[in-house]
Amino acid sequence: MSAQTDVGQAVQVSANQSAPDDLVIVGYVSGAFGLQGWVKIRPYSSTADALLDAPLFWLESAAQAGVAPTLRQVKRLSSKIHGEDVVARLDEVPDRTAAEALKGTVVKVSRQAFPALEQDEFYWVDLIGLTVQNLQGEDLGVVRAMMDNGAQSILRVAASDVPEAELMKHERLIPFVDHFVKEVDREAKKIVVDWGSDY
Repeated sequence: MSAQTDVGQAVQVSANQSAPDDLVIVGYVSGAFGLQGWVKIRPYSSTADALLDAPLFWLESAAQAGVAPTLRQVKRLSSKIHGEDVVARLDEVPDRTAAEALKGTVVKVSRQAFPALEQDEFYWVDLIGLTVQNLQGEDLGVVRAMMDNGAQSILRVAASDVPEAELMKHERLIPFVDHFVKEVDREAKKIVVDWGSDY
């Protein structure tokens, strides 16, 4: 069993474009690459399949004081892995100057564009919000977030009413591995784990 990484605010969508309601943040533009308008994207996942396969990217400008972020769609012309980054050629980004101007921009793609996974594999975005119960039927909370410790994905589980700022004080960290995670039922919005309520 494994989970694939993927990490809101009001934004202004560019004219004549309608953003899908299933956009997922997959990375951010960390700078320009070369002279021909390629951009470097730092993915928020150890696997960057969505950045290599999605035909369209949605770029959300970095928030600035007094200015609402904007969201616009661009076509992905080409992309490839380059070290820890993905380098991509995007439509309407003709040169290095235009690429540099995108530094800090958040990259989103439609969830429908994510590659299909093998059985018992999940994207993080599909796990967040699911209720977590142990084998004794006790509610442990909901998946509030995910993290990666380098060896495996970790469920960050807490009650839904715990404020984000208090999450670290109240969360349970449950490794997302077969030994602890016994069932993921996305239709029932539930995860069953072998984890005591007093852990």
